[in-house]
Amino acid sequence: MIGVLRNGTYRHLFLAQVIALIGTGLATVALGLLAYDLAGPNAGAVLGTALAIKMIAYVGVAPVAAAFAERLPRRAMLVSLDLVRAAVALLLPFVSELWQVYILIFVLQSASAAFTPTFQATIPDVLPDEKEYTRALSLSRLAYDLESVASPMLAAALLTVISFHSLFAGTVVGFLASAALVGSVILPNPKALEHRGIYERTTRGLRIYLATPRLRGLFALNLAVAAAGSMVIVNTVVLVQAEFGLTQPDTALALTAFGAGSMIAALLLPRLLDKTQDRSVMLAGGLVLVIGLFIGSFVPSFALLLPLWLALGLGYSVAQTPSGRLIRRSSHPEDRPALFAAQFALSHACWLVTYPLAGWLGATLGLSATFAALGVIAVVAVLIAMRLWPAQDPDEIEHVHVTLADDHPHLVGADRIGNGHRHRHAYVIDSHHPEWPSPA
Repeated sequence: MIGVLRNGTYRHLFLAQVIALIGTGLATVALGLLAYDLAGPNAGAVLGTALAIKMIAYVGVAPVAAAFAERLPRRAMLVSLDLVRAAVALLLPFVSELWQVYILIFVLQSASAAFTPTFQATIPDVLPDEKEYTRALSLSRLAYDLESVASPMLAAALLTVISFHSLFAGTVVGFLASAALVGSVILPNPKALEHRGIYERTTRGLRIYLATPRLRGLFALNLAVAAAGSMVIVNTVVLVQAEFGLTQPDTALALTAFGAGSMIAALLLPRLLDKTQDRSVMLAGGLVLVIGLFIGSFVPSFALLLPLWLALGLGYSVAQTPSGRLIRRSSHPEDRPALFAAQFALSHACWLVTYPLAGWLGATLGLSATFAALGVIAVVAVLIAMRLWPAQDPDEIEHVHVTLADDHPHLVGADRIGNGHRHRHAYVIDSHHPEWPSPA
């Protein structure tokens, strides 16, 4: 898997991602302590509001940012967004009012909503070989999982010698290092072949996404992933400390089991995807999430919770890690930022629903009922994904054009039939192919 790091451009981008993730992890710990410093016992409400602001920024800003990403040099855009994030992290230790926290969090997360899809869209252009790109996706998943373990440990170690305000300095360093690494390489910068207005550019990713059957299936799987992930993230502490009467280290151990399952999947996926279709792999991951959620209603002890969380982590990674492959297959290079932005916005819209649902149901109906309710959501989502994403999903599709002129360059080599032209090629939604062809 690490052989992909021989590509110098990707190596710099991967290091930028890892360093920025560690900085973000430090900021997450510091933000919790800052919330307690400002709000005391109401810190939970502050963090809940900050999380809601984050999701709203992700859902609302990503498609708009993608419209401008099409017109701007990618390297300059990514470096500028890293600098904006560094500036916000630099200001956070000096805030004295909650409204200041909320404004800075919105700016920070808006910059991330613009940065992340553009960054993700750059990787398949840097690594055009599908096997290399698959390994890059798994490395990225490993980086996210390792960060969730390493950042809190690093923060705990640093807090023994510095104040929590100084943790934000680590975030600043992380974003500045990320900017330097991104700025040190030449990035591909595909341009649209035709002029598009702001509305067209803002909505293009969503329209391509929702017109592509495999991506409609991915949208449904996003909901299953969010249902299981929200149960783990929101209710692990309640399960471990309220239901089982255990301690904070036990809560950390349970979350580590979930992360371990995700990392195991990331290690196994490259070879699995070399032999098995994306649809089969991702639906299998969704099925693991469904079964795990229903089993969760009957878990009687911490000892059985750990393997369940391991299995949910496995299903979580298997169901979502290959999504970049689907987006790569479903778009031209110049449309990828818009399409990654659509995936970013739609997947976080699912979390915006399931996060509060997991918390509210857990508090009002109990955890067993919450497991079952989220399990129902997940099973419906997986069934919809199976229905929307055809089992036969070739890259090349034979189709007929009836609106293009006879001498149009796109029709070179096409066969004349009736009042149209028939040919076969790798099919994606674009100006020549605004709709998915009906099955023969």
